[in-house]
Amino acid sequence: MTTDRTTDGATDRTTRAGGAAGAGDVEVRPVAGHIGAEIRGVDLAAGLDAAQVAAVRAAVLRWKVVFFRDQRLDHAGHVAFARLFGEPVVLPRRGRASPAGFPEVETTADRLELGGRFGMEHDEWLARRRHTLLRGWHCDHGARVDPPAATILRAETVPPYGGDTTWANLAAAYAGLSAPMRAFVDTLRAEHRLGVGYQPRPGDDAYVRHLLDHQTATVHPLVRVHPETGERVLFVNGYYVEQITGLSRPESAAVLELLLEQATRPEYTVRFRWEPGSVAFWDNRATIHLAPGDNAHLGHPRTMHRVMLAGDVPAGVDGAPSEPLTGSEPGRW
Repeated sequence: MTTDRTTDGATDRTTRAGGAAGAGDVEVRPVAGHIGAEIRGVDLAAGLDAAQVAAVRAAVLRWKVVFFRDQRLDHAGHVAFARLFGEPVVLPRRGRASPAGFPEVETTADRLELGGRFGMEHDEWLARRRHTLLRGWHCDHGARVDPPAATILRAETVPPYGGDTTWANLAAAYAGLSAPMRAFVDTLRAEHRLGVGYQPRPGDDAYVRHLLDHQTATVHPLVRVHPETGERVLFVNGYYVEQITGLSRPESAAVLELLLEQATRPEYTVRFRWEPGSVAFWDNRATIHLAPGDNAHLGHPRTMHRVMLAGDVPAGVDGAPSEPLTGSEPGRW
């Protein structure tokens, strides 16, 4: 396998060693300065040979999220593609739009997910859950002791406009901090907890009871060392992080806001315009993402299918692993 780069760095090309149907070069085209690349020259439904798998894996590690367009994956093909890169997670509970017979696939269909549940319609749930600009940024299942290593999301139906997803590169965000700040955050740990920041309804709140019944919390290093690249990653998000341990609440709130603003600076992000057949494959250990908030009022359906790959227990700069508080243990979902 050989790799060529154009003089302006605009295109990475990995020459295939041959094998799978749809032969041709795997072409990796970066789409933003720090994160995101589009991969061309592969038919995911036809299967990938070893050289193609290696090229895609390298692109995910380098660019954190990669995009494929015009793919013809069904549920079986989606799971088969995921298995080339790890072990798919089987969730004990999935959204009710998820397909029977494919326990690895979770379908998210916007208003079908929460409309009418817990006594709230979808818009009210979003308003109570995402009431600050930074609150919606998250990695998948970050309150677990072993968050997924990666997520592969496939678009079936998308609105004609709106509905984009945005990702941020947490390794670049860490590297962009000043040296004194990096040295400070290297030593810190933070509690990640399901339901952080949710604003309860007055009186009895069925969603609060749901959170209490399914509570998940872990103390993670604020900076984790990526198990494959060795990069230091600013392991912070607005959806799960409760408090930096050892700091007072006012200190913790100020530091977390600073770090979240750092992580989501525009230069560390990429935004993707979905089309039917689009696939995004991202490193859940090195990114956070923001689901769209601009399409709920449009009345157009947005149906997406997700497969996640099992991950490991994060370790900090000092080598100390994350510590589960409640609700999860490594390898058990």
